Amino acid sequence: MVSPMEKLKNIEKKYLKSDSPQLKIGDTVKMMIKTQEADKVRLHPFEGTVIRKRGGGINATFTVRKISFGEGVERTFPFNSPVIDSLKVISGGVSHRAKLYYLRGRLGKQSKVKRKEEQSNP
Repeated sequence: MVSPMEKLKNIEKKYLKSDSPQLKIGDTVKMMIKTQEADKVRLHPFEGTVIRKRGGGINATFTVRKISFGEGVERTFPFNSPVIDSLKVISGGVSHRAKLYYLRGRLGKQSKVKRKEEQSNP
């Protein structure tokens, strides 16, 4: 007899994406998002910093923040969403926090996250 949890895991396997890159907090990502306009679908670029990851399995989500025309824009995406056409990590960030909500109150150069290359080795 199959338990209800095993049945649920088998159903979720169909919807999990296997080609998603490993994201970490502070990484800069570039993605192409499918946008519905009238009767056609177009690809819209979205590039920003990952400030949050939460959940696991089919319910896992991540939040990306970018500055657009001087205004901060945040979007939350499910990892397994069919709306995401492509997802690429441009540069890795160094973060000692689980959530980067402090970036919301910062402007200009203060809102940058250190990159892996910028780290100094003693």
